[in-house]
Amino acid sequence: MFKNYFKIARRNLARNKSYAAINIAGLAVGIAVCMVIFIIIQYQTSFDDFHAKKDRIYRVLTEYHHAESANISYGKDVPFPMPLGLKTGFPQVEEVAPVFASHDDQLILPDNNGTPVKEFKEQQGVFFAGPSFFKIFDFPLLAGSYASLKDPNNVLLTKEIAEKYFGDWKTAIGKTIKLQAGGYIFEHGTDILKVSGILATIPANTDFQLKLVVAFGTGFTGSYLAKSTDWDGTVADFGCYILLPPNTSVDNFNQQLRAYARKVESNVNKDSHIIQPLNAVHYDAEAGNYSSKTISHQLLNVLWLIAAFILLIACVNFINLSTAQAVNRAKEVGVRKVLGSSKSQLQIQFIIETFLIVTSAVIFASFVTLLALPYVNQLLELSLSFNVLSNPAIILFLFTVAIVVTALAGFYPSVVLSRFNPVNALQRKVTASTVKGISLRRGLVVFQFIIAQALIIGTLIIVQQMNYFMDQPLGFDKDAIINVPLRVDSVRISKMRYLRNELLTVNGVQAVSFSSNTPVENGSDMWSALRFNHAIKETDFKAITKFADNEYVPAYKLPLIAGRNLQPSDMTREFLVNEALLKSLGIKNPEDILNKELSIWGDEIKCTVVGVLKDFNDRSFRHDLAPLLITTDNAMYNQVGIKLATTNLPSTIQSVKKIFDQTLPDFVFEYKFLDEKIASFYKQENQLAALYKIFAAIAIFLSCLGLYGLASFMAVQRIKEVGIRKVLGATTGSIVCLFSKEFIILVVIAFVIATPIAWYYMHQWLQAYAFRINISWWLLTAGGLVAIIIALATISFQAIKAAIANPVRSLRSE
Repeated sequence: MFKNYFKIARRNLARNKSYAAINIAGLAVGIAVCMVIFIIIQYQTSFDDFHAKKDRIYRVLTEYHHAESANISYGKDVPFPMPLGLKTGFPQVEEVAPVFASHDDQLILPDNNGTPVKEFKEQQGVFFAGPSFFKIFDFPLLAGSYASLKDPNNVLLTKEIAEKYFGDWKTAIGKTIKLQAGGYIFEHGTDILKVSGILATIPANTDFQLKLVVAFGTGFTGSYLAKSTDWDGTVADFGCYILLPPNTSVDNFNQQLRAYARKVESNVNKDSHIIQPLNAVHYDAEAGNYSSKTISHQLLNVLWLIAAFILLIACVNFINLSTAQAVNRAKEVGVRKVLGSSKSQLQIQFIIETFLIVTSAVIFASFVTLLALPYVNQLLELSLSFNVLSNPAIILFLFTVAIVVTALAGFYPSVVLSRFNPVNALQRKVTASTVKGISLRRGLVVFQFIIAQALIIGTLIIVQQMNYFMDQPLGFDKDAIINVPLRVDSVRISKMRYLRNELLTVNGVQAVSFSSNTPVENGSDMWSALRFNHAIKETDFKAITKFADNEYVPAYKLPLIAGRNLQPSDMTREFLVNEALLKSLGIKNPEDILNKELSIWGDEIKCTVVGVLKDFNDRSFRHDLAPLLITTDNAMYNQVGIKLATTNLPSTIQSVKKIFDQTLPDFVFEYKFLDEKIASFYKQENQLAALYKIFAAIAIFLSCLGLYGLASFMAVQRIKEVGIRKVLGATTGSIVCLFSKEFIILVVIAFVIATPIAWYYMHQWLQAYAFRINISWWLLTAGGLVAIIIALATISFQAIKAAIANPVRSLRSE
């Protein structure tokens, strides 16, 4: 019997090729979108899930209490003595692993005489850690031992890095590498490292994208981080992970940790510490992680919703077309019922037809997914793959989708078709107007366009917010400025003045400034508590501290509103402050702070204020303006900003590179334009905007596919009516209007419903940004107009085709 069902279903589909093609195409696109989103979510939720002790691994977070706003924020940085404090103060902790992630590191491979043979620059991937790190995390070794990291100046390389540096990773053990660590302001000489182990390929789904793991205790991590007793000292990428015994109460441990922090730390802000489970790290955008890639649970839920809605749109197309086609199947149903078919048998027949369509769509969707994933990988910078052999969850997902879609799309049409009265069906008394579900079809069309228009409006708002980020004045000059990272050491310091003078001789170089940070950073600034005007207590807020030379203000065109610029100096002598710092101190007149003393770092640095800068955006637009201090100190400068003329940029940069190569022969020259760096702050938002554009386009495509199918069916059903109207004098325009009016009304109804929904959720999304657009009425209207125009274009094709048809042919049989 079932063989017969499949045979009849196949013949019916072959007879109605256009109907089958529209349904298969619509379902395939919907299923492909679901498949891609499933693979993305599966990848994102698998981060660091492969560690055997994952349920007992935690990282220590610093809990910052902001007295001026009563807010609490969290950072992954910890005070320098924290790892040692955890070992001595919490003996129940099984393992404590301090971790420092370095940036912009230069690696030199010397020959037997110490002469550089090869030079490499690693912007990320150099970690300082000890053997305890590998007792917590599972990163397999191909050769060597983890225990070698007990001794300073040993390094583990990944297989890929070893091949990049030495050609064959098997010959790398015992080789020597010179490390010139960059990215931070700790002055230290070159470290001579010995390769003591080779790590296997690091999985893509981990936030520890290791390239080199240097023994903790090497270089400044030994001379400074491991020995510091300053509980107020920290840097952004110095963190700590711990392994707790089984069945440890996290709440109880956090209480003990807070009590310990109160005992050993004396900060007025009452900052504290808590532990965070490993499975929450990848989703914590506030504290961040070492891969600088996070994704929120809310965003994952939004992706699930988009997948479900797009699949629903595809199912709605199927339901609409199937019930509309019911008129053509009425006689068949009547004959089957007269010959003894029951309702259940007819329903099974139509369900099997649906299953065949869905199965074809799933196969087609698999090919679409294979073609789409490389583009998605490039867009989102991920490593996604569609491999059913290594990922059985994909097979289970496709099977589940096939069953669910068959049930969703096939149940209602099968019920409608199986309920036809055989007498009416055989007498051709079943027409489009008598088929139940016309109002349902209209409702489903409205539902489709609600989703499509909400996605269009949301995408427009996201794009507008991104444009706002790019176009909004930052308060300083960011155009045609390149930043070259430098390493802090005595050689670089001794050559700074010479390097500046040489760079200024290049035609096209307008200004040169050395500093610790650019005017705007995204989490790598230093924060300091401060004491104002010999006060007994430190302030209840912290300020960003930047170290920069006297050329910093003119190079970036930072406007002064009071006082003067810093004078040339190699040491800390004077402070510039911004308006936000004055506001935090309660000072209204900028002149009132001039010549007053500020001290930071436990009074290690004391300087008078000589100038007040107009507020500029020193962080991304997610954050409010922060209090800011700027002072000189050439030992802290780790980058040079070079302002260039906008003409002949390539030749100017080539001349700049030549000077760096001559002045610092062991230096790997790399640069980044400041405006590109600022744009990278919003990379995830831009990626999501591109993804939402695709989803919105797919949603409107599927909705219009359904409209096209319905309009085609209407054109066939009303062909005689159109012929009569034309004979009676109806114009082509009036017939097109007749066809289009009903559908356009449905799209307008969808717009009225979608607009407040889209506004509400996009308003909530915008609250994450301190600087944001207002949702203008024209953004909402534009989304509706786009949908209406596309829908009208879709319907008009069939409407015009019906209107210009010769009425003689349609009325010949009357």
